[in-house]
This record gives sequence, C-alpha cells and structure tokens, in this order.
Amino acid sequence: MKVEHVALWARDIDEMQKFYCRYFSATSGPFYINERKHFRSCFLRFDSGARLELMQRPDIVAPAKDSDDTQFFGYAHLAMSVGSEEAVNTLTRQLLEAGHIKLDGPRWTGDGYYESVILDPEGNRIEITV
Repeated sequence: MKVEHVALWARDIDEMQKFYCRYFSATSGPFYINERKHFRSCFLRFDSGARLELMQRPDIVAPAKDSDDTQFFGYAHLAMSVGSEEAVNTLTRQLLEAGHIKLDGPRWTGDGYYESVILDPEGNRIEITV
C-alpha cells in the first residue's frame, strides 16, 4: 500500500503550480476543469513518484492564518527531501531571496532531521529536509 497523492485547496492555483515546479522540480500535468462545479485542478509529480493535487473552487474559504508560528488542526506540513544539508541550505537561501517566509532552520532537530521550514505562497508549511 502507498499514499497515492495529497491534495491542497489553492487560492491561486497558477502561482502554486509555478512555485512547486520551480523550487521542487515538480512536473505539472494538464489542468482539469469542471465548469458545472466551478472546479479546477492539476496534479504535480515529483521525481520520487509522489504526487500533489492542487485544487481550486471559488466557494472554499481559508482559515485565519498569519505568517507567524500558529498551528491548526489537520495536516501540519509537506516534507520535501532534497538530498543533502547543502541542498537544504541552498534551497532555503533561494526561497528567502525570492521573498518567501522562513519559520525555522536550517537546523538539526531533536529527532535527527536536518531541516528548514518555509511557507509556500499560500501559507502552507514546507519542511525542507535531507
């Protein structure tokens, strides 16, 4: 058994698609559009075979979130393994230079991960790890 994919509701599906393709080397499939339901989605595939579905619908509302360290019930983060400490450092630096918000790291955690935590364009936590 394996996780087939994870899905995220997006305010701006195009911006989110560009972000994950640019910084995490995702490959985007075609957009699916259901006019009747005002639904739009696309699947992103990563080198490992993992897939992320980005979905958009105008009636979806966002919880009140800031760029602070407030946590919410539900999924906590998406962890992306980039292969090495140097790759974590490099990608974290690139994201900061592009104006993305870093919440933590890079650092070694108590459970043995080398990671940093940044926010994607819509405030979802991305854990960048070895």
